[in-house]
Amino acid sequence: MTDTQSAFVAFERVQKSYDGEVLVVKDLNLSMPKGEFLTMLGPSGSGKTTCLMMLAGFETATHGDILLDGVSINNIPPHKRGIGMVFQNYALFPHMSVAENLSFPLEVRKIGKSEREEKVMRALGRVQMQDFAGRRPAQLSGGQQQRIALARALVFEPELVLMDEPLGALDKQLRETLQFEITNLAHELGITTVYVTHDQTEALTMSDRVAVFDDGRIQQLAPPDQLYEQPENSFVAQFIGENNTLEGVVQEIQGNTCIVKLDSGDIIDAVPVNVSTVGERTRVSIRPERVEFNRERLHADAHTLKAEVLEFIYMGDIFRTRLRVAGTDEFVIKTRNAPDQKRLKPGEMIEIGWLAEDCRALDA
Repeated sequence: MTDTQSAFVAFERVQKSYDGEVLVVKDLNLSMPKGEFLTMLGPSGSGKTTCLMMLAGFETATHGDILLDGVSINNIPPHKRGIGMVFQNYALFPHMSVAENLSFPLEVRKIGKSEREEKVMRALGRVQMQDFAGRRPAQLSGGQQQRIALARALVFEPELVLMDEPLGALDKQLRETLQFEITNLAHELGITTVYVTHDQTEALTMSDRVAVFDDGRIQQLAPPDQLYEQPENSFVAQFIGENNTLEGVVQEIQGNTCIVKLDSGDIIDAVPVNVSTVGERTRVSIRPERVEFNRERLHADAHTLKAEVLEFIYMGDIFRTRLRVAGTDEFVIKTRNAPDQKRLKPGEMIEIGWLAEDCRALDA
């Protein structure tokens, strides 16, 4: 993590309780450099939105310090923090035009009329909405309203923008379009962004780093590729993307490799991530796309197990096959749709394999 003294945003031992007993955020330490796009990702009730609301000033930390550019903001009211906010429900004033909605935060800051008009049109230009200045929110589509909400958050040129599930109400195609637009805009303007979502794809697509929350704590904080390829515990492995798990007992640990005896009796090698003793129960994790069944494509060092095809699904760009492997009926492999890729049939017996380095021994 970035050193908190040089960080632009920092949470130092922050805790939050609503009833004085149950902590919804537990001893949070988190640092962000200026210009970073960080996503807080997690299931409902994991603490991610509470962290965002404490940073915005709408919630107060029960314990600890929140700093912005080295200065504690615990006692600074929301409207004096200079932070831009974008919500899922847009929060636009229905009785005002688009231009008036954008002008409002500038009026509050006592900016003169001509400068206001210039800033409003510049912000609308950034989101390709300059032709809609005279319309009311009700005359816009959901995607257009969200663009206006984004422009309003940027119009006073804040150094920090907070986004709470901003794309949650939009359809898939529009969500994907706006994901790229928001990310590109944030990087282009050098804005530090904290983004909250429960959508894994959104987090992996948009972020410089992702903080995965569960039970009021950050389970892992890492760039998207590291989070997906190298999960540090079973929760992260299961929550990020699709994942296969096989349960067993550690039989031997030798440096960067451990031998696991699966509950089915099969023996496999894995990378020991958070197992440390022989006899310890473990859940090994293998991503579906790391598993191969074409014998000629299997690496000489690959582990192989017998498998029965239960379901073969055509998904356009990929084939998704569900197998019975080592006592589980929920083992999935994903193979790309290529002319030479074999199409499997339910009931077919095959041999599957993967490299030990792609198999991680995690907590049980």
